[in-house]
Amino acid sequence: MNTYELIIILNPQISDTEVGEFIEKTKKLVIDEKGEVISEDKLGRRKLSHAINKSRDGFYVFFKMKAEADTLKNIKRHLKLQETVLRTMFFKTGKVLALKK
Repeated sequence: MNTYELIIILNPQISDTEVGEFIEKTKKLVIDEKGEVISEDKLGRRKLSHAINKSRDGFYVFFKMKAEADTLKNIKRHLKLQETVLRTMFFKTGKVLALKK
């Protein structure tokens, strides 16, 4: 399993309760797909650098997880179908090598 970071930008019109429900559903999805959620964090509402679907700001949610490549494909597909999701970004985290001087 590899470690990944996932940033999701949600529609700013949804309430804090709906954000909490979205986080729980996403965690359940990762676990159902045989992944493991290491941490999650609500980063809050932030202004976007450019409009996405006529929205100038969005609600940022951060996940750190362990998963296989096939699991990521299913998670991406599921998140694309959600109307409240404006954007998603996955990052693979790896070992950082020390540079010799």
